[in-house]
Amino acid sequence: MRKLWLILIGMSLTFSAVFAVDATLKIEKDVEQRARIALVDGSSVQNSKAFDLFVSDLKISGHFLPDKKHYKGDIKTNFILPALKSQEYVLKYVMTHTSGSKLLVRLFKASDGTQVFKKSYALGGTAKMPFLVHKAVSDVNAILHYPDISWINRYIVYATYTRPGQSEVRLADYTFTYRKTIIRGGLNLFPKWADAKQRSVYYTSYREALPTLYKLDIYSGAKSKVVSSEGMLVCSDVSKDGSKMLLTMAPNGQADIYELSLATKAKKRVTKFKGIDVNGRYVNNEQQVLFVSNRLGYANVFKKSLNSAATSQVVYHGHNNNACDANGEKIVYASRESNNAFGGNTFNLYLTASNSSDTRPITTTGANQFPRFSTDGSVVFFLKQQGRGTSVGYINLSSFQSLLFPFNGNKIQSIDW
Repeated sequence: MRKLWLILIGMSLTFSAVFAVDATLKIEKDVEQRARIALVDGSSVQNSKAFDLFVSDLKISGHFLPDKKHYKGDIKTNFILPALKSQEYVLKYVMTHTSGSKLLVRLFKASDGTQVFKKSYALGGTAKMPFLVHKAVSDVNAILHYPDISWINRYIVYATYTRPGQSEVRLADYTFTYRKTIIRGGLNLFPKWADAKQRSVYYTSYREALPTLYKLDIYSGAKSKVVSSEGMLVCSDVSKDGSKMLLTMAPNGQADIYELSLATKAKKRVTKFKGIDVNGRYVNNEQQVLFVSNRLGYANVFKKSLNSAATSQVVYHGHNNNACDANGEKIVYASRESNNAFGGNTFNLYLTASNSSDTRPITTTGANQFPRFSTDGSVVFFLKQQGRGTSVGYINLSSFQSLLFPFNGNKIQSIDW
């Protein structure tokens, strides 16, 4: 039973340093709906990492077809190379790393060299350089009136094992190029963003006699205790206004979903099944809860009202659906599609809705786990293990563009975006 709930809460992947190539979605948005754009690097010292970040950001936006050739040229002039006249836009940039990181970008119409946009960005230090590129691309996207892609500016928070009985909580940009440890010492698991602005995180510490949920301000370092409980204790979701949260708790040996009021610290038991209910997510204007349960004899996705006992099955595909996330009515879940007791298994991601039985796959190969929606629900994040390689993956649900970034690190225990 203990092994089952460990699987349900997503603690089953081991990661290595080899980059795995995805072979998932082949459908692409009509190229006529995406703008062709070339990049011209005017930096005195060219940085291939910055160029690669620009290309990735432009591609996953779903709004651009970036030229993958690394052009070099003078950013000070409006001159457009004749070879780039077939593009719709040219984005010139200069990246410097003296006294911090600085980025200057200029966007031109390729046909006549008309400047469309110009802006400078700066950050102290060089570690956060990726965020300069992300912000510049999201600004270029906005100035051209494409749908918002500000999700690329957000942090990812995750817990990773460092040695037996020890783990750290870290921050990363969406490409995992930037990484920073914010919590170390002891066993600290299940980080969850406490607010939409990503100023604080909840996490469970196992340093004390009972598992204890804490809230940490990532800027000031201020920490406060939220609640303790025997057995397991996980914050799986937070209401939009931050006043309530969903907890997975097992004070009596079996895991159930509880809702906690942060103002009064009053707990309401949401599920009362004599089995395993975990991974609660608010859905349908926070009137219902989506969760994973073994009430059919295997892990599957269910939903129930916060104010009644009625429970309904959401997913009818697969026989081990052990992880899910929700955004509005959209649901993404991981489904095991093989049963190999002595080797790796295939886990694919599927997209469905809380008010519909329509289901479609969004991956086709490898072991895909930890699905998470972007804040606007337009992109799905996941971790893919294929062979001996593990990658951080993204799928744009509108354009069907997909990206994979190599993950070089220890085993990830849980993650939030």
